[in-house]
Amino acid sequence: MKPTDLMARLGRLRFPLGAPTWPDSVPRPAPKRHVGLDYDHEWSRRYPVRLARAMVLDNVTRPVATLIAPTTVRGIEHLRHVDGPVIFAANHASHVDTPLLLTTLPLEFRHHTIVAAAADYFFDRTWKALLWSFFLAAIPIERSKVNRRSADMAAGLLADGWNLVIFPEGGRSADGWTQPFRGGAAYLARRTGRPVVPVYLHGTRHVIGKSPETGSKPPGGSGTENRGHRSIRRSPVTVIFGPPLVPREGEDARRFSSRIEAEVAILADEARSDWWTARRQAAAGTSPSPRGPDASTWRRSWALGPAPGDEPRVAGEREWPRV
Repeated sequence: MKPTDLMARLGRLRFPLGAPTWPDSVPRPAPKRHVGLDYDHEWSRRYPVRLARAMVLDNVTRPVATLIAPTTVRGIEHLRHVDGPVIFAANHASHVDTPLLLTTLPLEFRHHTIVAAAADYFFDRTWKALLWSFFLAAIPIERSKVNRRSADMAAGLLADGWNLVIFPEGGRSADGWTQPFRGGAAYLARRTGRPVVPVYLHGTRHVIGKSPETGSKPPGGSGTENRGHRSIRRSPVTVIFGPPLVPREGEDARRFSSRIEAEVAILADEARSDWWTARRQAAAGTSPSPRGPDASTWRRSWALGPAPGDEPRVAGEREWPRV
């Protein structure tokens, strides 16, 4: 008898010699998928995995990041007198934001930092969950709202001494301008008593920008302002760390989140001007809007200015007006 015939006969046997049948009157439950918020990422924080990740981060990720995005770091002195763990709240315009931010952190923070990543994007497949858990020590969070399960997990890891990188916008900016901040970072800071360090990453959208939505056109029409694609382009980047922020007495998470967003906006103004100008404009209430001008798509793109290194080199050459 052939093996296939034997298997077929065994398959027709009744329980318990064969597999049990499912009653037609009882609906079958959906199979469990251990991805998304259900993904078990505890393994990624065990010492052997941490050691392997540190070696990759220092010897592979950092040299590659330096090669494709020569980085200027400012404000690192704000971290010298901060007792961790801390929450890093940064703007988000590119997929290179996370590895670039991690590689610019001082050693005492770099290898003990986890990244809050969207459960519906980075953890929707098992292979993606494995990949990002290993390379970024990522944990899945609900990005559309403050989810109690996500918050409990993040708060527990902060209590265990892990620093946390979070992008309060909830996703990458489509055109480089900052989107409204959500309250996750502020909520965790109030709950755990840990400080929030605002961070602004300038120029990462020129390295690799967000792809335009299906059926839409990328911002701008030609030249360096048209960056709505996934191709990688070498371009200088600036990472600016701001002074740590803590909730004031009586300040709820909503108002604290607005203050975090305002501080990141000041850092964005600093990246396009200088420290003194940005602080002076903030004190006078004349800082440029972090949302950008209420104008057409190409005008918003032009208002951000050209990519670093693409400024006119001919003396006296005119530039498009900026806001």
